[in-house]
This record gives sequence, structure tokens and C-alpha cells, in this order.
Amino acid sequence: MAPRFRADQVGSLIRPQALLDAHKTLSKGAAPGTNSTEDDKKKLQLATASAIAAVVQKQLDLSIRPITSGEYERTVFFEGFFEKLRGNELRDVRVPEDFRPNMPTSDALEKAGIKTTSASVATGKIKHVEPAYLQVWELLKKSVPEEKWKECKIALPSPAWNHIWLSKGLAYTPDVYASDREFFADLTVAYRTEFKILYEAGLRNVQIDDPQLLFFILDSFKDGLRSEGVDPSELLDTYIWALNEVVRDRPKDMYVGIHVCRGNMPGSVAGFLEGSYENIAERLFRELDYDTFYLEFDDARSGSFEPLRFLPRGKNVTLGLISTKTSELESLEELKKRVYDAAEVIASGQNRSAEEVLQDSLAVSPQCGFASAHHGKNVGNEERMWDKLVLVRDLATSIWGDTA
Repeated sequence: MAPRFRADQVGSLIRPQALLDAHKTLSKGAAPGTNSTEDDKKKLQLATASAIAAVVQKQLDLSIRPITSGEYERTVFFEGFFEKLRGNELRDVRVPEDFRPNMPTSDALEKAGIKTTSASVATGKIKHVEPAYLQVWELLKKSVPEEKWKECKIALPSPAWNHIWLSKGLAYTPDVYASDREFFADLTVAYRTEFKILYEAGLRNVQIDDPQLLFFILDSFKDGLRSEGVDPSELLDTYIWALNEVVRDRPKDMYVGIHVCRGNMPGSVAGFLEGSYENIAERLFRELDYDTFYLEFDDARSGSFEPLRFLPRGKNVTLGLISTKTSELESLEELKKRVYDAAEVIASGQNRSAEEVLQDSLAVSPQCGFASAHHGKNVGNEERMWDKLVLVRDLATSIWGDTA
């Protein structure tokens, strides 16, 4: 099946200064000894709605697809879902004591001098009691003609988000769940409920963000799992099962993708996730029931295209070729050559021509969002962000013409 969008985007966009200022005002009010006013909260809501309307119009003007809210309603990309679930509680966890051994996340937090952080922990049976993203979807719809609702997309965090980095047994209390499967069974029901609500409200494109699947390429991470009595292969089995449960029984016209990248932090900050998709590609491609795989291939840390030889017919890959970690604008001709190189690799694994693969199995995008956290702007500024998104658009048009 050909990708729904030949030129795609991951979701988060650089926030305008007015929105950042509104967040800053509210944050000051939340500091010890101060109080956020209802007026501050209202100003943030208005600033968010205004910013979303403006960024949607910009995407429409530039023919950037799929259309997103820029995740302007969030302070970080994984925010919004777990906080809405009954049975989940936001708790402070210690760094690194409450993390799995050799966990890359805790290493990065330690280097930053962070001693505690927050995590969602199931202290009761998980149940979906109110929609997490319906409000922002309604905001998005107001700025998009109804005939273009099918061109919009919303991203959700992976069901494994907290579970993968918390020490064995800390993602839920033992009096509530007896096993990981039992925990994920309830959690994935909550996801399907959210999907149903969004679908009935008109949404047709959903993305699951799961950069932490890449931990399984690291021998150190797998050794850490074994040290606490966890079999890495069995844990990956559980996550693949849970990810499939999330999208089980979805309507045929609901398009689902999974984003597996290394983040958008420049330089050595994300260096711990260097390495090829080779060790996990075959399992992910063959076992995950997703339409498209958003993969990072913008620089050397991602490895070669060789793991794409495992892609089966009927699924497709969105090549994250344009970097959101640097302001440098890539060459369209060099990018185009890389797309054809990827097609050759997939074709070799499927025993057919690269041209066939090009037509039904490939799309292009940035490698990650432009602002995974609300203050992010690694490409420098909004203008350069739009330059890069236009480059994605033009790259797709140069390969697939008007069908892009």
C-alpha cells in the first residue's frame, strides 16, 4: 500500500514567542511562594489556540502535509495521554535508582545533574475516563476546511513509554497488576478508546512515538535487563504485542504509523543511540501491524539503509532524511539520490524492481519533530524550519510529481 503522504512530518513545530511567553508567565506562577492565576491559565489557552490557528494556516499556505497542531498544546511530545487515565498517578522517581540498569535515559539525566523526575505509575486499575486529545483535535478542525480533515495527524506516546525505563515492577504497584501483560491489557484498551473517540470526531491519521524501541539495539541496555532478571527478547515481545493491541480493530481508513528515531538533540547528547536498525528491523517490520514506519536516516548515527531489506510487501517506510538537529539545509539532489538508494535496498529484499518499491513503499520526512520540548529550536528559528518542511515537500514532488 502506497504511503498516504509522500511528504510527511513527525508533528512538533517550533513554538512562536508569544506562546513561549505565556508558558513562562504560567510557570512563574507555579513556583514556590507564588500562585498561577486563572487569568494566566486563560491567557495560555488563548495563546495556544491562536498559535495553532496560525501554524495550521501556514501549513495550508505552503501545502505542508499532514497538517498538525505543532503539538503547541504540549510542553513535551509525550505529554497528555497518561495524565488523563484513571488509575495512573504522577510520581517523583529517583535518578538513577528507580531506572533500569544501564538505561540511556537515566545516564543523560545524571549528566544534566537531575536527581528526580516524574513518571506515570499505575496505582489503580487503568481506565480511560476522558479524552486526552479531543480538545486539540477540535481546535485543529476549526482552522481546517472539513474536506481536509483527512489530511491531519495527531501523535501519541508509546504505551511502553514509562514502563521501559522504570526498574522492574515500578511501572505499576503489585497489588494492582500481577504481570506486564495484565498491565498492558488495560492500558491498550484505553488507547483504543481514545482512537475511537478521535475517529468518530473525524481524525484519520495517527502516529505512535516510540523512540525508546531503539534501546534494544544497545548491548549495554540488554545486559542491564538481564541483570534484573528480564529477558530482552521477551520484553520486546511484550512491547510489540502491546503496540499491536493499541491499533487492533482500527477502522480500515484509519492510517497508523510508528515513529522510531533517536531524537532531535544535536551532537553527543544523543550519541548513546548511535547504531543501525539491523538488530531490531526484521522483527519490527514483520511483526508490527502498522501502515508506515517513520525512521531516522539523516546522518551517520542511523547506520545504512541495509535493514530496509527486511521490509515486507504491503508496508512502507517514511525516510527521515532531513535533519531537525541542525540548521544546515540539505541538497535536494543528494536527498533524491538517497531515496533511490533506499528503494534499491528494499527491492533486493522483496525480489522486485526499485521503481515498484518507489511507487508503493516510500515517502520522505524530517527525521524527528522540530521541538520535542516546547523550548526546542535546534534548526535555529521558525524560518529555517519552514525551509526544511518545504524541502521535504519539494523532494517528494521531484520524485512522485503531483501525487506527492
